[in-house]
Amino acid sequence: MDSTTTEVSLEVFPYLRLYKDGTLERLAGTQVAPAGLDPQTGVLSKDVVIIPETSVSVRLYRPNIVKPGQKLPIAVYFHGGGFFISSIADPVYHNSLNRLVNDANIIVVSVGYRLAPEHPLPAAYDDCWAALHWITSHSVGTDRGEESWLADYVDFDRVFLAGDSCGANIAHHMVCRVTESDPKLKISGIVMIHPYFWGKKPIGSEVKDTFRREMVDRWWFVVCPSEKGNDDPLINPFADGAPKLEGLTACRRILVLTAEKDILRDRGWLYYEKVRKSAWGGKIEIEETEGEDHIFHILNPNTDESESLINRLASFINQC
Repeated sequence: MDSTTTEVSLEVFPYLRLYKDGTLERLAGTQVAPAGLDPQTGVLSKDVVIIPETSVSVRLYRPNIVKPGQKLPIAVYFHGGGFFISSIADPVYHNSLNRLVNDANIIVVSVGYRLAPEHPLPAAYDDCWAALHWITSHSVGTDRGEESWLADYVDFDRVFLAGDSCGANIAHHMVCRVTESDPKLKISGIVMIHPYFWGKKPIGSEVKDTFRREMVDRWWFVVCPSEKGNDDPLINPFADGAPKLEGLTACRRILVLTAEKDILRDRGWLYYEKVRKSAWGGKIEIEETEGEDHIFHILNPNTDESESLINRLASFINQC
């Protein structure tokens, strides 16, 4: 056997391994749950390829029973995974979104963007932007999209963006793009769960937690080969060249959720403070779950804390 086949050139422990011959091995986030009827919640889901050239797809979710003429809020969801693992078919995300749809009585579209390092950033952002336009094309006009679940059941006056970890990062950048490029589109709110932002200068618990700090440092260089490193505007929303926070004006409300033991916790709080003090003009809220770590509600969904988080998401969407 050629030694390059087994010789590792890059390892992002414990998620991904790249060999010198170019072979990529994902060690997590590869499991697949099929779309369909969820027997526990009664939620229906289906997959739709929206960009055949790049195989970008979405998974749509809706309650099993929708009253005739009823229009429901829609949440466009961007999954986490550091931009390099997981998918819309990942069982942990599939189960979590089934619960959210059931609790909130909403439509959800989960976006399957391309992953790094095969597709370095900004590929994921571009895919999510294309997906957002595909979704909103079903609202009005003669060129209205043909997906019946969107055209028939969605109230496009109540469009939300949501995501966990890097998905929350994507949600932030999507709103900034909306403000700049499509000001007619209004976003009712953003839900940012344990948002993945970072920076070269350590803050908060990052100062002493050097092990996890260095781990997160490495992630970014895998997904975004940028000269600016961890102060690239895509990962540090306050770095030089980042969109101004006033660029969030397409959105009226933001909910930031953090977890006490999460290495990204202090970045979530910094985001909250910076946006709250900016000239944005909307309403931002933050809530923290004590004693929990990153995306606990997805990895360990059958706890009181996880149920409380899903209920909070449902409440935020239905109260906006």
